[in-house]
Amino acid sequence: MSIDLIPALAATRKAHHMTQAELAQRAGLSRMTVQRTEGGDLDPRYSTLAEMARVLGLDIIAVPSSLRPSLEAFVQAGGKFLGQPQGVDAPPSVVDSLSRPG
Repeated sequence: MSIDLIPALAATRKAHHMTQAELAQRAGLSRMTVQRTEGGDLDPRYSTLAEMARVLGLDIIAVPSSLRPSLEAFVQAGGKFLGQPQGVDAPPSVVDSLSRPG
């Protein structure tokens, strides 16, 4: 499930039918910064990536390496608790609570 951040940002930008110049303008960056970041010619600061993500409606989160396998399993399970014994009262899954209106 490993996703490279910069290609994911570029793909999201394209899916939003947004040019590099538009992303740059909305994020308060230069077009050259966005172009060089997406092209791999620049090692961007976290703040640059966070602004690009914000404009694209994304959040960047840091996950400790030791928790990554558990997080990936959680996401792949659709946000449901893993290994939950039958009959045990547990809060609703993240997916169930997000899919309810209001």
